[in-house]
Amino acid sequence: MYAVLCAILAGLSWGVGEIFTKAALNTREIGPMGTVLVRAIVTLPFALLAFGLAHWVFKSEAQMWWREMSRPTWLKLIVGSGFLAGFAGVFFFYLGLSLPGGDISRLRPIAFALAPATAVLLGWWVLGEAMTARKAAAVVLIVVGIVLLAADGPKAGRAPGTRGAESPGTP
Repeated sequence: MYAVLCAILAGLSWGVGEIFTKAALNTREIGPMGTVLVRAIVTLPFALLAFGLAHWVFKSEAQMWWREMSRPTWLKLIVGSGFLAGFAGVFFFYLGLSLPGGDISRLRPIAFALAPATAVLLGWWVLGEAMTARKAAAVVLIVVGIVLLAADGPKAGRAPGTRGAESPGTP
């Protein structure tokens, strides 16, 4: 149950946090790379503090992992967690938000629905996790949802930034 609670808190944190990010990008006072840099700078002290507590206080981190970890594990962390999830995913998401048509109400669900669908499929293919009919059906529903969101372009006659209301001067 705590794992699900953590997932809910993560989703809420990302959902609310990205609204602020999109609002900052909309000002055009900062671009996607500056946004990624600020995110990394703000994240580092919190990550160091959380690691220190986990390592020295709660003893929940492997002792001396940085010395004892194998090269393949380092490579997986650097490429997977550091570059792909930590930089590339965030960069492409923020770049998309900064571009015309980068509505967070479309891009956020697409990006964050594709991630679990990818995890389910790769967990099955690469990690040997069980693929159940329920998981397969969920992936199909996710993909259908992504297609519906991706195909929903801006409506003709609608002013940017409106919530479906007609733009001034249109019947």
